[in-house]
This record gives sequence, structure tokens and C-alpha cells, in this order.
Amino acid sequence: MSDIEIARRATKKPMKDVAGRLGIPEDALEPYGRDKAKLDGDYVKSLTGCKPGHLILVTAINPTKAGEGKTTTTIGLGDALSRLGKKTAIALREPSLGPCFGQKGGATGGGQAQIVPMADINLHFTGDFHAITTAHNLLAAMLDNHIYWGNALGIDARRVFWPRVLDMNDRALRDTVVSLGGVANGFPRQARFDITTASEVMAILCLAADLEDLEQRLARIVVAETREGKPVTAGDLKAAGAMAAVLKDAAKPNLVQTLENNPVLIHGGPFANIAHGCNSVIATRAALALGDYVVTEAGFGADLGAEKFLDIKCRQAGLKPELAVVVATVRALKLHGGADEKALAKEDVAAVQRGLPNLLRHVENLRKFGLPVLVGINRFLTDTPAELEMIEAQCAAAGAKAYLCEHWAKGGAGAEDLARAVVATIEEGKAAFKPLYPDDMPLAQKIETIAREIYRASGVAIAGPAQRRLKALEAAGYGKLPVCIAKTQYSFAADPELRGAPTGHTLPIREVRLSAGAGFVVAMAGEIMSMPGLPRVPAAENIRLTADGQVDGIF
Repeated sequence: MSDIEIARRATKKPMKDVAGRLGIPEDALEPYGRDKAKLDGDYVKSLTGCKPGHLILVTAINPTKAGEGKTTTTIGLGDALSRLGKKTAIALREPSLGPCFGQKGGATGGGQAQIVPMADINLHFTGDFHAITTAHNLLAAMLDNHIYWGNALGIDARRVFWPRVLDMNDRALRDTVVSLGGVANGFPRQARFDITTASEVMAILCLAADLEDLEQRLARIVVAETREGKPVTAGDLKAAGAMAAVLKDAAKPNLVQTLENNPVLIHGGPFANIAHGCNSVIATRAALALGDYVVTEAGFGADLGAEKFLDIKCRQAGLKPELAVVVATVRALKLHGGADEKALAKEDVAAVQRGLPNLLRHVENLRKFGLPVLVGINRFLTDTPAELEMIEAQCAAAGAKAYLCEHWAKGGAGAEDLARAVVATIEEGKAAFKPLYPDDMPLAQKIETIAREIYRASGVAIAGPAQRRLKALEAAGYGKLPVCIAKTQYSFAADPELRGAPTGHTLPIREVRLSAGAGFVVAMAGEIMSMPGLPRVPAAENIRLTADGQVDGIF
């Protein structure tokens, strides 16, 4: 059966029963139908000060077309911990419509390790993404409206930074011209659209501590500059209050369940290749207050999502993860080892061995943050004993124990070995989390530190305009912010074709963007786009309604 067929046959429990597993009272739930709910904001606020549980980060090798199953493993591990009698909460991101209709497919796990309702979560869910899109575009409208009605703030139309956003892959909107049509429509200027997951409003929602912090962060968004170079903020435009009002319900975490009826808090959805790639601080803190063990994930490979989780989210929120799990598959390691993607079902131990440096580098990198690291091998039916033994032996030689995980086929029961290892490792108490770089390091040096220590680049090439922008941001008081590097997810390098564990490459930074409200500086590396495009054959071509009105074709 396909993932969506398995999800449709799930035996779901009432949301009050799912919530009850974490001690959440029924009156703290705001139902969205029968199988989704939001947590009441006052209830979430009441959890402040509770002793936090153990935080476990699930990350992965650099993604390939073969798949790694990071979300699937996160869900499987959470189910397995619950099977061991641990009070467990899972904290995930919401999927974006863009990849769902593009090539990545859904983002709710797979096989017997899924969260449900699968179709709802992958489509409109509780409307959070639509609210973020609306709040973002409200600010864009108020900005252009201010310029139209006399421009009292003296905004330089050549220095407008704030784009518009859409939760859809649409390359035609990457570069646009707005306000054409004469006097009645305003002053023409060049602009762009980003995908909603790259919106600073998305990042703010995911990094805000509460509604008050949310509004304060929204007010700090820098949308433009005056002719004198003075920043103009959303607060200057008096937009933050209305934006916060639009986001009032979107700021509440969403509660759903796994196929095994375990609770999942799913909230926020920034991409890790173009944003910071983590679920919301509000949801993670709530999960830590409610569960003894919290399993969360960060987007794409550990060079992106995990680094940003540790250097941005944990730094800002004061979170202290105790363990990292790196997910890999035999199939993906074969691709990193140069195997033909059409021959992945054929045993190729040599290709696995050639691809293993990618996995081992991620393991080594995560240890730089002071975290114990385990490896989860997400098993496919075509994996052979010789291939699996190669991974286990190489990981053992590197001091990282690898655990075979069969949660896709067996649910939580298939990840119990990994779950036992997680519990045992945490109980050893060896975690000593620390960010990769200090706050007071210059911005360019922060970029270079990530490039050298995580990407293993030989150096960084920062374009002239980007260099000047970095200096200007430091002069304006933004020098202590962490950096968020927007880079291809497919490689440690900026070149997506450099698989495995490349060295000697240079990280090219072409542009720098300020996210003052989110609290980081974005460095655009190589050819990465903040508005993706659809593939030649979009997944949308196979999504349809069945005769009985069910959604089909999401994978």
C-alpha cells in the first residue's frame, strides 16, 4: 500500500485521548475537526517554568533522490520510546504546499511511521501557512501604500527589501516589477516573491517565545531604507499590531497523532536550505514541559538544519539538546558513492563504502557542538547484510554506534534498539552542548567558521556588495546576530553535484539579507533560490480526488 492508503486506514483515537497521554486536559484543546487540534494559548503559557524533558535532535546525511527518511525516523523513534514506557512527545514542522506539489512529496513520514491525518497536514492543515502568507503580504501592502500616500518616512524605493510571498513553487515570480499601470497604482519598482517558508514572518513565528515576543519581533522587521540609509521597520509603518492579530491562532501549536496514537506537536515550517529549518520554539518548549523525552527534527542534512537548530534556535531559546541521531540509508550512501541511481536495488558494497564519508563527516561535525551522536540506518527492503555490515563497521570505527531501524515496515517496534540506545546514552549524561561560534565574532568570520568547520571549505568568497552589506550591518548594531547560510541541501559545497564529502571547495556568498525580527543574518550562497521552481513532472500531476472524495497521490 502507498503511504496515503496506509494513513487512510489508520485507527485514530479522539484528540482528548491523544492529549491525555501528555496530561493535556480536554479544555486546553481547540478542535479543528475530529483529528486535529490547537493548544489553547493560555494553557501553553501556563507550562512556563515546568522542568524540561530530554531533547533529542534527529538529523540526516545530505539528501538524495533515494530518500533518507528523517521525518519517518523521528516518528518511528518517538513511537519506539513510547513503547518502552517513556512519556514521549514528538515536535515536527508543518509541510509546505510547494514541495507537496513539486518533487519532495509529503512530509508526514512513511510506511508504518506516519502522522495523521496525512492529507490534511500536507494540504491546508489548520491554516497556519495561509496566516503567515497573509501577515507577510499585509506588511508589503502597507509599505507600498505608505509610499503611495506621500512617503512621510522618506523611503527610498530603490532600497525596498521586503518581498511578497506565496506558499507555492513558482519560478516566474522570482523577479517581478510591481505598481505598473500609472499614477493610480503607485510607483513602479523591481521586486520579488519568496516561498512562504523563506518568509521572515515564518522565522519569527518559529523563534518567538510568545505572542508578546512575536509582536515585538514583527515590529523590528527592516523593510527598507531611507535615502540617507536609515532603516525603516514594520514598527515605523505601524503594521506589527495587525500582523500579530492575523497570526494570533497560527501561533498556537497543533496537536496530531502517529499511527500508533502517540502525540505530535507540529508547528511552523521554515526550509533549512533557505531559512533556519526548525519547528517553533513555542511547540518545542511545550513538548519539553509535557514529555520526559522530546524527539524533534531539523530540515535537510546536518550541515544545514542541525547547524541552524544548534546555532540559531538553541542559542536564542536557551535549549540544551542532549543527543543527536543522524539518519542514513544504504541507497542514499550509494548515490554519494557515485552509484547509478537506476541500480540502487543491486548490492554494491563498494559504493556504500565510497559514500560513507558523507555520513561520518556529519557525525564528526555534530560532536563539535558537544553532543553524543548515534546513527540510525533507515532500512529499505533491498538492503543486503553485507551493505549494512559495512555501515555498522565503519561507524563503529569512527566511535559512533549504528542501529538498524525498521520502523517503516514495523512501526515503533522496528526502532526499539535505537530507542534503548537513546535512553542509555542520555542517562550517561555526557552532553555538553555549545554553539559553534560566539556572539561577538564578526559576521564574515561566522560565515567562514561554518564554511570551514561544517562544510570543510578551504575558504569563503564574499562578493563586494555582500562584504559592504556585512560591514553596514555591523555598523548598525547587528554584528552579534547568528548567521543563517542559504545553500543547496544536496552537498556540503555550494555546488549540488559535489556529492560525498568534498574538500578544497570555496563557499561563494553573493548576497546578504537582514532578518532583524527573526534575529539572524542570511547569507545567500551560490545559486540557491528563495523561490523554488517545479520539476519537469510536478507531483501535482498525480494528485487527485477519488470517487469517494478522498485525496490520493500524495507521497
